[in-house]
Amino acid sequence: MDLELRHLRTVRAIADEGSLTRAAAALGLAQPALSSQLRRIEKALGGPLFDRDHTGARPTLLGELVLERARVVLPAMRQLQEDAVRFANSWNRVRRFRLGATHGPLLGALVDRLAAAEPAAPVSTHTSWSVDEISSLLAAGRLDHALIGVCGESTPPRDTELVWQSVGVDPVFVMLPEGHPLAEEDEIPLARLSHEAWTDVPGDGCFADCFTAACARAGFTPLSVFETDTASCVHLVQVGRAVGLCRATFPPTPGLVTRPLAGAPLSWRHLLGHHPGSPAAGAAAAVLGHARAAYREAAHRSDSYRAWLDGHPRFGAPP
Repeated sequence: MDLELRHLRTVRAIADEGSLTRAAAALGLAQPALSSQLRRIEKALGGPLFDRDHTGARPTLLGELVLERARVVLPAMRQLQEDAVRFANSWNRVRRFRLGATHGPLLGALVDRLAAAEPAAPVSTHTSWSVDEISSLLAAGRLDHALIGVCGESTPPRDTELVWQSVGVDPVFVMLPEGHPLAEEDEIPLARLSHEAWTDVPGDGCFADCFTAACARAGFTPLSVFETDTASCVHLVQVGRAVGLCRATFPPTPGLVTRPLAGAPLSWRHLLGHHPGSPAAGAAAAVLGHARAAYREAAHRSDSYRAWLDGHPRFGAPP
């Protein structure tokens, strides 16, 4: 019998579970079938791999040798499979742009700029509230480039295998109805909004915790926070049911104003990512240039943000 990867997985399962009974359950096999398979494996490898008694199964010296090699071979083969799938998903003789993004103000502008710059290249999009989902699709080669946002200085997902580059850094602004008593203020201390209900969009990062911590530093606990889609957030603010949290590049919207929070207690980093081993990596610099141009255009459209940026050089697009 030739040794196969599934045999190494069987040996590792027995070692991990500590008994044939538990290993059989974990592998979805009957115990007699697993015992027969182990005997065939041991015959192929020249000796017993486990000492077995009523207390369980413990690796022999030969078993330890096999397990040591299995811990190298199995992850290497899994990585080979993932790399091959990613390359197969990315390979295409026609230049294309498969873009992933969390819901935000920049994706549409990026699509527009790419379509104008390369009209023969197909552009497709996939959006999700989850940066983890978008990053997983990018790592698997099912997306070419990903536009995401992360709170403050938090680490983006899969940062050891994906390349993330900064598109711009926004302060988090507050979104108010036009008739709100604070709508004409240049900056609003967070504490002056302690009596308000809040609304913002969902996500799987640390933003909710960072907002709660910022409120605590300002001396209050938010009355309530409605997490919902962007259109519903806008509606809740327009009707005076809540005030909203938004990125400073949030587009001008009838009936609303956006204002800076004094001291910029919260920030949001726009990032563009790609996999360095993907064929799409060669276009990453050009896509980044378009994304930064889209960000600058979004910042320019907001009078309140454009004026605010002049005195806060650590925010905005990179030089």
